[in-house]
Amino acid sequence: MPKEIDRDDVRRMTAGGVLLVEVLPPEDFEDEHLPGAVNIPLKALDEQAVRSLERDAPVMVYCNDHL
Repeated sequence: MPKEIDRDDVRRMTAGGVLLVEVLPPEDFEDEHLPGAVNIPLKALDEQAVRSLERDAPVMVYCNDHL
């Protein structure tokens, strides 16, 4: 279930080793993303893409939508 978190939560979690995955298209990722985040566009988020992630690290998937 999705859970809304704030900036301090994100900082604490990434300091603890959480990997950030931004799912917007690459051009949006290039414009703005959180420090340390990797980009896997939602349309490309499949089993093969997930294999590229570190297996022992928790993952936080987010979408920075400015609507």
